[in-house]
Amino acid sequence: MAMSTGDASENLTVYRLRWIGYGLLIFALIDVIHILTSVQTSDPTWGLQTIGQFVERVVVPLLGFALVFFGEFYGRRGPEKLTLRILSWLCMILAVLFFLMAPAVVFQSVSLKGQAEQQARKVVDQRLAQLKQLEDQLNKSNPEQIKALASQLNALGVQVDPKNPAAVKDQIETRIKAFREQLPAQVQGAAASQASGLLKNAVKWSLGAIVAGVLFLYLWKSSRWT
Repeated sequence: MAMSTGDASENLTVYRLRWIGYGLLIFALIDVIHILTSVQTSDPTWGLQTIGQFVERVVVPLLGFALVFFGEFYGRRGPEKLTLRILSWLCMILAVLFFLMAPAVVFQSVSLKGQAEQQARKVVDQRLAQLKQLEDQLNKSNPEQIKALASQLNALGVQVDPKNPAAVKDQIETRIKAFREQLPAQVQGAAASQASGLLKNAVKWSLGAIVAGVLFLYLWKSSRWT
């Protein structure tokens, strides 16, 4: 029985989608290589950022696998069947990896939050120590030295007028007191903002990793190449 034009077109579509699927998997492999070779282990957030990149790019391999498996057994030859069996089990491995990424994101975000808070306290202590040094110098300084101290304070962000030596000491003491009171809130506010952004990304990437794991598991179970 001759194949109709509609059947031939449908069969061509099956092969076309499969080739697109293989192409998407190659693109996904290139992405993986790029991500892994671009890792900067000196950055404390490298692990979290790497997982985030995998999660945000997971749509490409998911679509690639779905298209490769399209059409089930139709038109498959021996070598391709072996390849598909390998790809099917690769979906299972990826499902496990993405499920493991979800708690890894949570643990790393908690760890980074603690590091950010510790760094904020360290910055506060360092700047308070600098201000204490300046106060000690101020109490022992003559007018010219007070002008120099005023310039140092300006460099630290504490604005005083170095042109009036008579009033500079009072200005410096007032500014130091105000800066000392504001400093912890400013530094901790910046750390809290950083932690908030980290938490939002952690939630997004954790949920994304779980969804990706479920979809890869579904592809493995439904591909019928196991």
